[in-house]
Amino acid sequence: MSRFLISCGGTGGHLSPGIALGEALVSRGHQATLLISNKKVDARLIEKYAHLTFLRIPSAPFTLNPVGFVKFVIKQGVAFFYGVNLVRKQRPDGVIGFGGFTTASVILAGAVFNVPVVLHEANRVPGRAIRLLGRLARRVYLPPGIMLKDVRPTALRHMGLPVRKEIASEPREAAQREMGFDPRFKVLTILGGSQGASSLNDWASDKVSSLALEGIQVCCVTGLGKHVAEVREYRTRNGSPIKAHFIPFCDRMGTLLSASDLVVSRAGAGTIAELIRCTTPTILIPYPFAADNHQWANAEFFEKQGGGLVISQERMNDLTAEVRDVILNDWLMQKFRANLKRMDRANSLDDMLNDLEELTETPTNPAPVRPKAA
Repeated sequence: MSRFLISCGGTGGHLSPGIALGEALVSRGHQATLLISNKKVDARLIEKYAHLTFLRIPSAPFTLNPVGFVKFVIKQGVAFFYGVNLVRKQRPDGVIGFGGFTTASVILAGAVFNVPVVLHEANRVPGRAIRLLGRLARRVYLPPGIMLKDVRPTALRHMGLPVRKEIASEPREAAQREMGFDPRFKVLTILGGSQGASSLNDWASDKVSSLALEGIQVCCVTGLGKHVAEVREYRTRNGSPIKAHFIPFCDRMGTLLSASDLVVSRAGAGTIAELIRCTTPTILIPYPFAADNHQWANAEFFEKQGGGLVISQERMNDLTAEVRDVILNDWLMQKFRANLKRMDRANSLDDMLNDLEELTETPTNPAPVRPKAA
């Protein structure tokens, strides 16, 4: 049995794969402690995982704003000493980071004590934390075809993002009934990522009545704190009642994606991995201010693989027409689903587990953990 610290907080895109990996490690008899932030999205997402161990680590996002940067530096210093104490106390066999502002301090603490460090980057443009810490890692997991010049070739592995076990394709009609949709009508879901997206929420509110006329029911996941939960009632052209659902958060994402005929979404790597797993055709609208424009790179690769379409935020005026053209075209939808099934063939989670177990094999009585010599 091995012990792992998994730093994965701050966004759903980091926490969801951390949960997937933590559950899988525990199922194989290992111990896993997941380190998360104090953000609301983390607290909401972990509610249904009482069987896992979570610890909140001091953290603040990186920013060039002078006040925010000072806060970032102070929090990172506090987090480093927190990580040092945690590593000394738990004596983990491996420390795993999924990127973001919660990762650096714990990875550095692990490196100080010569604990094997593992990094996972799901975006097709590696983030700042992964780029800076890659040279410390015994393993760096990157998307297929992506390289990092500072990572030793022997440390690099290409594999996808771990997906939580409850994210799986379900029978469409049963999923629609479970989510409160009418199986007679098409279902369009709008996702703005774990933080929500105001521009997508506004588009959904503006267009929901015209979509209802076409027999398209809408579910908009607005993000915590951005909208109150409500159900709006409309009529189709022939007078049939149809509803639109606005919800701040969804903890049954596998069921929601399975119920959806089409999704309009931001292009975070975690969301894309779940869309692929549920074989849900998608129109991606990358967040234009994402670091290094990584969402555009994610979306472009997804479109080239045939999972859906990409529209820039500057073309939001074209979105309604694109939605109608796709969701009412059964041939195109079937083509997208077939491509998504092909994209989901690789089982990255099992490959990662096998590699981690090989990496962290330890003697029966390991020596005490001591800092590396200066």
